[in-house]
Order: sequence, then structure tokens, then C-alpha cells
Amino acid sequence: MESFFLPYRSSTIHYCKAGNGSKLLFCFHGYSQSALSFSFLEKELVADFIMIAIDFPFHGKTIWKEGLTFTQEMLLEILTQIEASLSIKEEKVILMGFSMGGRAALSLMPAMAQQMEKMVLIAPDGLKLNFWYCLATQNKLGNQFFKYIMQHPKPMFNVLKILNKMGLVNQSIYKFISFYIYDKQVRDDLYKRWTTMRKFRPQIKKIKSLIYENQIPIRMLYGEHDRIIRYERAEKFRKGIEAFSELKIIPSGHLLITEANAALIKSLLKN
Repeated sequence: MESFFLPYRSSTIHYCKAGNGSKLLFCFHGYSQSALSFSFLEKELVADFIMIAIDFPFHGKTIWKEGLTFTQEMLLEILTQIEASLSIKEEKVILMGFSMGGRAALSLMPAMAQQMEKMVLIAPDGLKLNFWYCLATQNKLGNQFFKYIMQHPKPMFNVLKILNKMGLVNQSIYKFISFYIYDKQVRDDLYKRWTTMRKFRPQIKKIKSLIYENQIPIRMLYGEHDRIIRYERAEKFRKGIEAFSELKIIPSGHLLITEANAALIKSLLKN
């Protein structure tokens, strides 16, 4: 994948480009990943797509200078600028998002429904907003508490261990938090990334209405053993839009964007 840098306001957005096909595909990565997370798809998609993958704020090589706020409007401006630099006649676009990137893709639906050819969601966040994420990012007091906990993690982790022993915390979530709690840089990144992406809150009812009105195909891929984002969320989401949505569940965990799934993801994009 070729690497590019886009000046945006006071920031510099890094994105990668691959392929010379006729269809434009924007790819959004998951938490702690980067645009290069999609490089495994290059050889599968090069003939049919122009694949653009961006680094979100505080990820990859993007240099973000707009504070701890990133909005759907900002992302749309970035995509529009990138699209304007391409020699492509096709007006329709395809969005693909993994995990956190799925939440970003869903959030763009109201603004892009009429130009959207298809959306591919891979274990997407956002179909059901996580209680702890909302508590940590959606109000000032909760965010201040989140910041304090990231600076002083030991008391919170002791409580977490007790809750885990009582069976009140999912084991996967416990392992996830345990991994992030001990390294100061990792904690700082977690605070900045979660806070910066807080504006991406998909309006599910409106999104389903737009899918139905514009007959937008939605392809969803989930891992059967994923304990972070459960496939049951997709089953509920599909109700009422079954004619336009397909759900594929494979024997896997959360990390689905891998070489082993390249052919499957290609099939979701093309069918």
C-alpha cells in the first residue's frame, strides 16, 4: 500500500492507498490499529477497487492537533478531500469498518446514504453503545473520572479483580483492561483515543430507515467466539432490514481482519 499525508486544518492525516479498480472503498480500522491493518487485502482487491485506509487521530502516523474531538463532519471532510485527489468516475462509495471503525462507518450513514453503494461491517462497535464507554466519555464528570483513573489505576484495578472473582465482569473484558492498565503510555493513549472518538454515536433507528429507503446492502462478519462484540447485536440490528442485510458468523474471536479471512472479506465486498 502506498502512503500519503493530507494536510487537514492544523493536523496531518496519514492514509494508505492500494488498487486501480473502478470502485472506491474506504476502510476504517479498529482501536490501536492503523491503515496498514488492511494491507492483507491488497492482492485480493487490487483489480476491482481503489482502497483507501486512513489512520484515525492518535493512531498510526496521523498527527492530530485539533484537541480531543473528532466528529463525523471532520471525517467526511477528510474523505471528500481524499476522493477529490483521485481520478475516479464512480460516484458511489463503499465503506468498510472493523470494530471501532465500524462505529465510524455507521455514524457516516446519515451524511452518505445516497452515495453509498454498500457497507461492510466487521465485528462493528456501535450497534449497542457500551455502558462503560458512555460513562467515561459522554459527560464531563464521567470523563474527568476516567482521566483520573487512567492516571491512578491501582484502586480501579483492585475493584476490577474483585468483580472478576464474583463473576460480574466478562473474562475477555477483564483481560483487555488488565493489558491496558500497567503501561502509562498505553493508558494515556486509551484516554485520548476513547475521548476523541466520543462523537461517533450511530443513530440506529435512523440508520435502518436509511438502509431501507436507499436499499443499501449491508454485509456483516462476526466471530462466533468473540466476547468483546457479540454477534447477537447484529441479529437484533437486522430485524426489519433482512432484505438488505446479510450476517456471516465464523468460528473465530474478535480479530477478524487477517490474511486467513481475506477471500471471505472480498466476497462480502463483491456480492
